[in-house]
Amino acid sequence: MNRNNFYLGLGIGAVLPSITWIVFNYVAKDMVIMNKPAVPYLIAIAINLILVRVFHRKQADQTSRGIIVITFAFMILVFLTRIRL
Repeated sequence: MNRNNFYLGLGIGAVLPSITWIVFNYVAKDMVIMNKPAVPYLIAIAINLILVRVFHRKQADQTSRGIIVITFAFMILVFLTRIRL
């Protein structure tokens, strides 16, 4: 299997935000960290950006692009659903 694959990046990038979304929407529904409901999601996004750095240094540009796409989609979803302006 080719390790430099856009769809592999989408899968890798979706794992941590999906786990975070499931845990904080179903398991710990009313849990708020530091009076900010978006903090767990922002931590998941930060870890995804670290993964982008790791794959970029390994010359896996397509994989890092997949992680970036899913991370930005997740950021938009968090912004629209969790952050109150």
